[in-house]
Amino acid sequence: MTTRAFLGKGWSFPIVPDPRTRLLAYQDGAEKVRQSILLLLETEPGERIMRPDYGCGLRRYLMQPNASATRALIAHDIERALAQWEPRITVSRVRVEPGDDPSLVLVEILYTHVRDGSPGNLVYPFYLE
Repeated sequence: MTTRAFLGKGWSFPIVPDPRTRLLAYQDGAEKVRQSILLLLETEPGERIMRPDYGCGLRRYLMQPNASATRALIAHDIERALAQWEPRITVSRVRVEPGDDPSLVLVEILYTHVRDGSPGNLVYPFYLE
């Protein structure tokens, strides 16, 4: 099995039509993994009928203070969700730091692809308000 095949292929996220073919755009390889992580972060448990446990549950932190305890809980929930739902990566670090805006936290995820050991990273802005 090739690395690209292992990393998967599917609709791009967000789902948009391909401007050339007018069909739904597909993505594969490392970019598909990155999009899958984004999808996991933006999904709440219970949103998917056939997979009610899928998701990260970050919305429970809306209106919480941008304090170190809140950021630690966010990092823990992200690590747990990635370990459960994303077998194509090994998470090296999840760091949640305050942003410039008092309600902004920046989630930095560093990971390696299991199949070929290539590194990946993602910075996800999340607003607590």
